[in-house]
Amino acid sequence: MSIESVRAFFAERAPEIAVIESPVSSATVALAAEAYGVEPSRIAKTLSLRIGERVVLIVAAGTSRMDNRKVKALFGGKPKMLGLEEVADITGHEVGGVCPFGLKTPLPVYCDLSLRAFDEVVPAAGSTHSAVRIAPMRMAELVKAEWVDVCQAPA
Repeated sequence: MSIESVRAFFAERAPEIAVIESPVSSATVALAAEAYGVEPSRIAKTLSLRIGERVVLIVAAGTSRMDNRKVKALFGGKPKMLGLEEVADITGHEVGGVCPFGLKTPLPVYCDLSLRAFDEVVPAAGSTHSAVRIAPMRMAELVKAEWVDVCQAPA
């Protein structure tokens, strides 16, 4: 179901972007990097967080780590990852396929600055076997994301 909502999203807003499917799972950053032939940092992972009463999505480079202090300072509350069922209920996407496209419920989307290091990233596309190749700026534009600095600096 959710891969179909992602396909519909792109058909309407960016028909030049194709959803690609992999015969192997791309449910984790490591698996996705292997499945799509890119380094792990180019996988655009989507974090589903509850901060107080709000639910937000943060898209970040695959190897980056969220900095809880930065998130708390920006959003005014302690971030908590959504549970498995809650993620599917709210986003319409299963864990491992969560992305900012074709959401069941409109949610605020934030893109971490870590994505700007790349000309192209590979976020999931609604299932554990699908993704898209997209420029980070184009992704942010399509989902009306705000750019934020919420990850730790690379080591």
